[in-house]
Amino acid sequence: MTAADAKPRIGLMVRDPVRAEGLSELISHFAEPCPITPAEAVHNASLGMVIIDADGMVFNLLAAFRRARAGLRLLVFGNETDPAYIGRIVAAGAKGYLNHSASSAEIGAAISVVQEGSIWAPRKVLASLIDTYSPQEPKRPEVRFSERERQILQLLIEGRSDREIAETLTLSKRTVESAVSRMLQKVGVRNRVALTIRVLEQHLLPSA
Repeated sequence: MTAADAKPRIGLMVRDPVRAEGLSELISHFAEPCPITPAEAVHNASLGMVIIDADGMVFNLLAAFRRARAGLRLLVFGNETDPAYIGRIVAAGAKGYLNHSASSAEIGAAISVVQEGSIWAPRKVLASLIDTYSPQEPKRPEVRFSERERQILQLLIEGRSDREIAETLTLSKRTVESAVSRMLQKVGVRNRVALTIRVLEQHLLPSA
């Protein structure tokens, strides 16, 4: 196996052995799961992503990672469903939040989205974060998308990663990334999370 073919490594900070085993089995299909301690996560440069089980120390952990490895992508698992709590988790530096009851498909999709650099959380939480932490952008009437852009947007709204969109539409990943950049400019937002929220809220993606 060449370096290009090697699976990405995902750190697991999950104390429950049953949950840890289940996550490891799921992740092993597309990445190499690595049980780790917080110190190992900070110093192990081969890890681009870490999955954390939420507990009383989760905010301390997020703050520590933010200081020591700001670029590390963190996905938090927990039992909370309160949007305010989940919003605090994401605002503290996590790239995503999943409930312990999430299905295998949801977990796989969340990991893929977080690996791409986007945020995975309930849509209500994402909308709240955009309103709270982003400057209010003026509405841009009569935003028009090409047929290809509409196809990509629909898949973005479904939570697909750039790689999955490229495979579904038989495009290159670079083509998808360029299309997303153009749509960000058209709608007047800064990231793809804001893009999907704005498209849904303003009904910018009419039904076929």
